[in-house]
Amino acid sequence: MDNVLIIGCGDIGRRIARRLPDRRIVGLVRSEESAQRLRAAGIEPLQRDLDSADFALPELAPRTTLFHLAPPPPRGRSDPRTERLLAALAQCSCPPLCVVYLSTSGVYGDCGGAWVDETWPARPRADRAWRRWNAERQLLTWSATSGVPVVRLRVGGIYAPDRLPVARLRSGRLRVLCPEGAPWSNRIHAEDLARVCIAAAERGRSGALYNASDGHPTSMTDYFYRVADHLGLPRPPCVPADSAESELSPEMLSFLRESRRLDNRRKRDELGVTPEFPDLDSGLRARVESE
Repeated sequence: MDNVLIIGCGDIGRRIARRLPDRRIVGLVRSEESAQRLRAAGIEPLQRDLDSADFALPELAPRTTLFHLAPPPPRGRSDPRTERLLAALAQCSCPPLCVVYLSTSGVYGDCGGAWVDETWPARPRADRAWRRWNAERQLLTWSATSGVPVVRLRVGGIYAPDRLPVARLRSGRLRVLCPEGAPWSNRIHAEDLARVCIAAAERGRSGALYNASDGHPTSMTDYFYRVADHLGLPRPPCVPADSAESELSPEMLSFLRESRRLDNRRKRDELGVTPEFPDLDSGLRARVESE
């Protein structure tokens, strides 16, 4: 991994870059504001728009590892951004060493609270999960024809000291499902996710899938309660399950209709990554210690 290209170089991309100080890092972003943020972080910006019909990439440097972190568009069930990226890669004379794709655990769909490993079938329900599943399939098809290894990561909810729902909690408008009816959900600290991305590039098997979570699922209600307690804010009011449809936002409801617990043993065994923050409490404690 002599060179790194990060497609969609936002927060996780910058965390990856900080862990690879001796590599040449190029980050693809859309706006000048994002490009300035990359320059300040010592990352070479590449301004391109994945929504543009004439999207193209410059020639890749030899031995370039590509991290595909760009989200799909907000609508539909397919991912034209991944389609344009793969078309652009096909025009490059020097292919990447490998591609690591950041997907979502939502691709599994509702699993009834079961422990889910990577052999669980993909059964996406929400459109956002269908878009990720479409991107995964595009990448696997491209890998089979190009010979470039592709490694997929299915990620739970991402948090970090600077990624907590402070504004939502302070707004007073947030409502959550009462604890007794709240389904299972999964999380991973952003720094641990950056470590998993790098390990996937270095040690992941071509075509392999890895669950990226801390291995200690709770519920979304528990998450908001713990963050509120940690910040010294009031816990958000809870809504009983029989009132959820009328009182919770459509976005919140889409998450609450699915329940699963991610088994992360393959990540630990094959990639050799043990979470630095194995549960939410440890991640929140680290925030206090850093301050």
